[in-house]
Amino acid sequence: MARYNTVYAGPVSNPTPHAMEALASVALTPGSLVTFDAVNGFALATAATTAKVWLVQDNYLTGRGIETQWAADSRAVALDMVDGQLFNALVGTGNDLTEGDALTPGAGGVLVKASTSDKVVAVANETFNNNTGSAQLVCVRAATGYLTAAA
Repeated sequence: MARYNTVYAGPVSNPTPHAMEALASVALTPGSLVTFDAVNGFALATAATTAKVWLVQDNYLTGRGIETQWAADSRAVALDMVDGQLFNALVGTGNDLTEGDALTPGAGGVLVKASTSDKVVAVANETFNNNTGSAQLVCVRAATGYLTAAA
């Protein structure tokens, strides 16, 4: 069972972030990071990703839960991670996070703890040790611009 039941975490006083709809080039799990291009649509972000990343939204429009994947070749929805808003994003197993840790795209569209020269796309908004054996939803906020992690 997921730790949270939605990808967008607020605040409710702000308008919801920009959402984009596109074809999923592979099955996409809500909370995973994706990149977009006009030819392939959404593809999972990887450690080598330098393009803008989006966060796959749960399919609330059809009443599906946070654990239901968007099928490959279906139309999926992803959110633009904007500053000042909170999101529940997948963090890879083996990451021991402290609130404020810099996060970067890892393999398979999950976030991992950033090292010195990594592209930072999010910051942990909670302390969580993911020793569960699978990626887990963790509360994060968008990084301001594309930074690199501190040494």
